[in-house]
Amino acid sequence: MPRCQLDRRMFLRGAGVALGLPLLNAMGPSPLARAAKAGEEPTDIRRMLAICAPLGIHTPFLFPQTAGKDYEVTPYLEPLQPMREQVTVISGIMHPDVDGGHAAEQSFLTGASHPGQPSFQNTISVDQYAAERMGHLTRVSSLALSANNSGLSYSRSGVRVPPETRPSQVFARLFLEGKPEEKLSQIRRIQDGQSIMDLVADQTRQVARAVGKEDNQTLQQYFSSVRELEQRLVKAEEWAQLPKPQVDRKPMADIDDRADFTGRMRMFYDLMFLALQTDSTRLITFCGAGGNEVVSLEGVDDGWHNLSHHGKDETKIEKLAIIEKEEMRLFAEFLGKLQASREGEHTLLDQTAIVLGSNLGNASAHNNSNLPIVVAGGRLTHGQHLAFDPNSPPPLCNLFVSFLQHLKLEQDTFSTGRSTLTGVAPTA
Repeated sequence: MPRCQLDRRMFLRGAGVALGLPLLNAMGPSPLARAAKAGEEPTDIRRMLAICAPLGIHTPFLFPQTAGKDYEVTPYLEPLQPMREQVTVISGIMHPDVDGGHAAEQSFLTGASHPGQPSFQNTISVDQYAAERMGHLTRVSSLALSANNSGLSYSRSGVRVPPETRPSQVFARLFLEGKPEEKLSQIRRIQDGQSIMDLVADQTRQVARAVGKEDNQTLQQYFSSVRELEQRLVKAEEWAQLPKPQVDRKPMADIDDRADFTGRMRMFYDLMFLALQTDSTRLITFCGAGGNEVVSLEGVDDGWHNLSHHGKDETKIEKLAIIEKEEMRLFAEFLGKLQASREGEHTLLDQTAIVLGSNLGNASAHNNSNLPIVVAGGRLTHGQHLAFDPNSPPPLCNLFVSFLQHLKLEQDTFSTGRSTLTGVAPTA
């Protein structure tokens, strides 16, 4: 049992550092105190994450032939099997009247029709719709991230929310504060292999002494995640949030090395994990990697975009599958971290509704129907393959209504969605 009660918004502070803590049991009434109050729910923080694969996902390797809970394991679903009961794969779904090939990326989270037309006017994305209602509850109302300079979030007026493409800047935004010279000092410390947690070591020890065994395990996992991300940032790019200081040394490798697909994607997933774990934000969108680069994976010697236009060439499909299997492996690795991280009585995966998909159903043909969609986590019905009739598909925005209800927002419609998605109903 915790030996004290901590403020839910507690930060560990040092010069230029504001390290937000994850949710601990000691940050609220004890289970016995909660039980004494009839009808009071345990801590229950809901979150949402939307991820788009801009070059599509080869659906023959994703969609099972069998619908329902007894679906067979396809090559792309294999890494997700440890979380099978918290994952749903959906086939036969699309956005009505959303066309235009790659242009449909603009409508992935909005459902706005005919994005390829010159007169196209976008509408609000589901994350920003939610942010209008719950963004004030966190330090950052929402995070729009991108590994390829494209973005998924749009304001109520249909204007794209500029995505953040540099993990170092996001890290600094979440964990560094103070005057410019203080931030620069912390950036240099991390470049030199030190941790920002060194500055808050005394406070860390005080908190550790004040909480119980389970909270200490949560803290140690969190601090390890921060240190690991710091190390990856140092290896991946030069910290240049501020004007770069004049230094007499060779610049570090920049994160713009798009060939390092695994490293770049893992870094973004690490950032998202920390942002969710610290409750810095509850709403995240992420446009993943995907361009003309030749990624550094064994067996891949052609550009990713070219491979996505395989024209049913088996050799190209084999190389494309190497990339997309790695994509699914990294996604599964991220889900595993959420599953292993407890937040009060729940796991972070329990609390976070996640969609991974694409605006392209068949990237080779620039087709925008029968979209590849994988849903994970949250308080939603899972453990199944939902196979809808592609000739009479439900709108993808029905899934977003399910997400909004998971967030405990009283909403029965969103864009073209007129109900929750059949089979993915909120469970609580």
